[in-house]
Amino acid sequence: MALHNLTIVEGSRHAPKRVGHGIGSGMGKTSTRGQKGQGARQGRKVPVGFEGGQLPLYRRLPKHGFVNHGRVSYQVINLKDLESRFAEGAEVSNLTLMSCGLIQNLNAPVKILGTGELTKKLIVSVQAYSESAKTAIEAKGGTCTVTSLKDARIALKGSKCHCGHCSCEHQEDK
Repeated sequence: MALHNLTIVEGSRHAPKRVGHGIGSGMGKTSTRGQKGQGARQGRKVPVGFEGGQLPLYRRLPKHGFVNHGRVSYQVINLKDLESRFAEGAEVSNLTLMSCGLIQNLNAPVKILGTGELTKKLIVSVQAYSESAKTAIEAKGGTCTVTSLKDARIALKGSKCHCGHCSCEHQEDK
């Protein structure tokens, strides 16, 4: 199947309603708007949630708590994940984490947490670290560099291959 082979299915396209053409048009005297009221008037625009002047539902319901709209939501990676996925001396970045399947996208920053034990020297460059993770990485001779998400996206555009840096299970498929 190709785009030039596609045909329009019979009955899938309809002529638009021709309203305002009088009583004999099949759309009636009032052009499908009913009798009187707000919906029958010209230029009717009713806001979303408008209930005819009644106090709307979103104003009637109680509101509780506080939502911090400035909150930064991190994609969390533990040291045990780095231990299992990366080889000795590997470079760990947003790009390599995404190729290994540890993060899903480059829209949220990455934070390394100290859960688990690290036995390898790794060169890690992500957006944030916990104190325990930073000390564990540097204790094994590795480095911790803070980078921006913009740098990670630029690296994604410039890379030709998204794999080859880690010891993931999809590495064996090549």
